[in-house]
Amino acid sequence: MKALVYTNTHEVTYRDEPDPAREDGDVVLGIDAVGICGSDMHAYHGRDPRRSPPLILGHEVCGTIVEGSGVGTRVTVNPLITCRRCHYCVTGRDNLCSNRTMIGMTRAGGFAERMSIPAASLIAIPQDMTARQAALTEPAATALHAIDRAARALARPLPEARTLVIGGGAVGLLAALLLRSYGCRDLYVAETNPLRRESAARAVGCATYDPHEGGRGGPADNSMDLVLDAVGGKSTRNAALEAVQPGGVVVHLGLMDWASEIDMRKLTLAEITLIGTYTYSTADLNATVAALYRGAFGDLEWVEERSLADGATAFADLDHGRTPAAKILLRP
Repeated sequence: MKALVYTNTHEVTYRDEPDPAREDGDVVLGIDAVGICGSDMHAYHGRDPRRSPPLILGHEVCGTIVEGSGVGTRVTVNPLITCRRCHYCVTGRDNLCSNRTMIGMTRAGGFAERMSIPAASLIAIPQDMTARQAALTEPAATALHAIDRAARALARPLPEARTLVIGGGAVGLLAALLLRSYGCRDLYVAETNPLRRESAARAVGCATYDPHEGGRGGPADNSMDLVLDAVGGKSTRNAALEAVQPGGVVVHLGLMDWASEIDMRKLTLAEITLIGTYTYSTADLNATVAALYRGAFGDLEWVEERSLADGATAFADLDHGRTPAAKILLRP
């Protein structure tokens, strides 16, 4: 089969690879579409020690079962392969399973014509759901999970919250779109890439600004009820804490930098709630499929689709900020 393989730092290679082996309990999917995630870009930059070349990346997948039970059925997947036995799995927090593995990390992912995965990791979709919608389930579920945790921590209902999303990448943009669908009207998106700012303004209909320009056009310090940091860098963590008002909530869901100091004095004296979120539960994925299918994330016209064979150019374009698309889907 043909696959796009992470072969070295700043290098992905379209080449022949062996067909996936199907172990007991697995199915083989024929890939219909697969998204390039920010974590795939971290690997591409050589910044993710969990992903070592050569490796087929890609975990934002939709496809059709071609081997195993249910041949012909269209599905998306939970890329986190969990034990289904530990405390976290049996209480519905399977994203925290300490025994989890992941496609595109510990086993071959979806940047290929075919991929094997445990049948237990399949997520059902309406059979007339578009490949574009289905392939966005994973990043959209990350946004849904984060917003759900934030809503439980806010002092007032979510639609009343003055909200800032830092980062106009896929998860940030999907979070902003979902916030809109939940009724949030006082909404800002901070994004440094001018092409993505324009895309966010058009898709979401919210205020956007460049944080590198001194915050011009953005919210004042100490004014936001809710801040979602979809970047996760030292500077964005600081910006989130500066923007949130006393008693407000900061949700940290990006992982660009793994460590930095934050303003613990403000966190303490202003009673800020700081929430870390990681991916999604299986319940979140199912809820997200339903939300995407009913159009809660809009028309998704901002998503770009390219062929898998053009994957190396897609990675380079994302790396150099040459595309307005917050998400590129590859189609084998």
